[in-house]
Amino acid sequence: MRALVLEGATQPFKLMDVPDPVAGPGEAVAKVYACGAGLTIQHVKAGRITAKFPRIIGHEITAEIVEVGQGVTSLEVGDGVTSYYYINCGHCRRCLSGFEPLCENSGGNVGKDCDGGYAEYIKLPAHLFVKFPAGIDYKKHPAEMGVAMDALATPYKVLSRGRVQAGETVAVFGAGGGVGIHQVMMAKWARARVIAVDVAESKFDACREAGADAVINPAKVDAVEALMDLTDGQGVDVAIDYVSHTSTLETACKSLGHHGRMVTLGGAGESFNADSLAMLLKEQDLLGSRYVTRAELLATYDLIARGDVWPIVSDIRPIEEAEAVHELVEKGEITGRAALLIGE
Repeated sequence: MRALVLEGATQPFKLMDVPDPVAGPGEAVAKVYACGAGLTIQHVKAGRITAKFPRIIGHEITAEIVEVGQGVTSLEVGDGVTSYYYINCGHCRRCLSGFEPLCENSGGNVGKDCDGGYAEYIKLPAHLFVKFPAGIDYKKHPAEMGVAMDALATPYKVLSRGRVQAGETVAVFGAGGGVGIHQVMMAKWARARVIAVDVAESKFDACREAGADAVINPAKVDAVEALMDLTDGQGVDVAIDYVSHTSTLETACKSLGHHGRMVTLGGAGESFNADSLAMLLKEQDLLGSRYVTRAELLATYDLIARGDVWPIVSDIRPIEEAEAVHELVEKGEITGRAALLIGE
């Protein structure tokens, strides 16, 4: 099969022929139609996230099962699937409680700790393949359906984690990013008032189109003051930080109102200071969020099937143009998400 192989961090992709994977007991092999090209896998390529090389990266797949191994009863040849990002065991207490991202026996991530979707075929433990629900035309929209497993599913989970309610005000930090702009979309779907916070003004029109009611550039104005002004001094109900720099985390906390919730995920993951007295007096929550459960992933695809939401994929290219796509991702020049078409 053809595959994009990374032989080391900061190295260019090599499009080469490698052996087809074969399903062992409890495994399955799927033919890949498309795979999203997001910032997470670019971090691996750029060496900001460690991985063992050589490696085939990519996890936002649209694929179809072509082989199932011994003992596999949950999948059949011909099933349309995406992948679950975390390599979880599926049987520990946390997995069985619906907390798969916190698996006690985690094996890492698809496309980082095992070969991923930048290849014509992908092999995974069968339970890491998630079947598309009825109503998903994955062959007609392979790029969008692959990207949705992260770009839309992650924000969907954050709505629950942050307990977002209709009529509340939600501030999204890093709103112009690939997941941030989908968080704007999902918060608007949840009937919240949405404020997009980002330094990339070139993304503001796209944020407005996704549902932002107001935009703030913290490089030009004091973001806390601006958020307070936009909420008549009350503060926001939920602040969602996809940047997670010390400055954005502290700004998010300071912008919270009574019963405000700050949710952080992804990004730099830096340390920050929070006002414990404000947390006490205003009964605020500071929360972390990691990817999604399988149930939340399926619920996201149900929203797509109903036509409630649709992923923003602005750059779809053939596998041969992977290097150019990743250069754009590195520079932050993609609106929404990008994807590679792998097979037909």
